[in-house]
Amino acid sequence: MALPVDFDDIFHITGLPGLTRDIQFALAPVFLLNGIGLILNMLTGRLSRIVDRARDIEEVFTPRDHPRHAQQVAELRILDRRMTIVNNSIFLATASAVVLCSLVAGIFIARLVGVGFARTLSLLFAISLLLLIASLMLFLIEVRIAVAAIRVRDELLERS
Repeated sequence: MALPVDFDDIFHITGLPGLTRDIQFALAPVFLLNGIGLILNMLTGRLSRIVDRARDIEEVFTPRDHPRHAQQVAELRILDRRMTIVNNSIFLATASAVVLCSLVAGIFIARLVGVGFARTLSLLFAISLLLLIASLMLFLIEVRIAVAAIRVRDELLERS
């Protein structure tokens, strides 16, 4: 005679109140995930503008003996550096989002199987934040390079 299987007991689900609490625990990382998505959108927009500018320069690229050649090469080098930095920033922000998704999944899996690995989940959250911080630091560096490269000459500002 087979006994009826109670999946709630197997997976340690205590009912709707327990599930509601688990979802509430997962909401903070999910809101952070939304913020990371916005940051990724902004970073990809910056990367797109940098690539467009590099393509514009490539279309009018001059030979070595042309007076503007050195300026074009210098700007392309700056753009190449900025592309690398933004690309790395995108990588770190994406890695942060992946770790955060793993954290949210881990919260539910831990609850389902009745395993308590809060330290591991805390470590995942810390790693996600560190990756996000590194991404934002690279973003700050890229912005400073962009601003330094676009200094407006004083004579064009017509300051008296």
